[in-house]
Amino acid sequence: MRLVTLLVLALSLFGQNKLSKEEKKAGFKMLFDGKTLKGWEGEPDLWSVANGEIIGNTDKRKIPHNTFLILTKEYGDFELRLDMMIRNHNSGVQFRSERLPEFVMKGLQADAAEKNWWGGVYDEKGKRGVMVNGWKGKAETVVKNAEYNSMIVRAVGPHIEITINGMKTSELDDPTKLSGLIALQLHAGPGMEARFKNIRILEVKKK
Repeated sequence: MRLVTLLVLALSLFGQNKLSKEEKKAGFKMLFDGKTLKGWEGEPDLWSVANGEIIGNTDKRKIPHNTFLILTKEYGDFELRLDMMIRNHNSGVQFRSERLPEFVMKGLQADAAEKNWWGGVYDEKGKRGVMVNGWKGKAETVVKNAEYNSMIVRAVGPHIEITINGMKTSELDDPTKLSGLIALQLHAGPGMEARFKNIRILEVKKK
């Protein structure tokens, strides 16, 4: 029985956190090695790596504010691809954002929440709130609750697009900040868990 379990695990991990031939040719690079949090910074008791996944969990400690696992390198024009799963509550992916003290972020977020808000754009710590509702009639038709979903964030110049499971859910132009940090969110409130894998990026060169 244990052999079968190990075989299933091995098959599920095959191909994780690796670039496809097409992605290698295009110039994508992995942002997560599948084993460590090298290149990322966050509260160490809230973030871990297991089975090729980044796991954020607040079950054991109530957090006073939203907290993030922050990629230390800044990006301007890019296409970010990743797979994301939310057990419950609310999460998201910051991009072109600014780091504040205590692992807090300010800036644009590709939003995601339990049975809600996937695919939208939110102004974290800003005054603009929900900038695009990508859920109603869009992401709600393709998101698999409590399972992994693919997310693409493409930002070139002021133009931004969010795609969830192959469906474009948000599109807007925002020239406010054209470069910044990428980060993964754990939201304040009830104990929650979010998982991420296959995080890769292509830096887009302007023509």
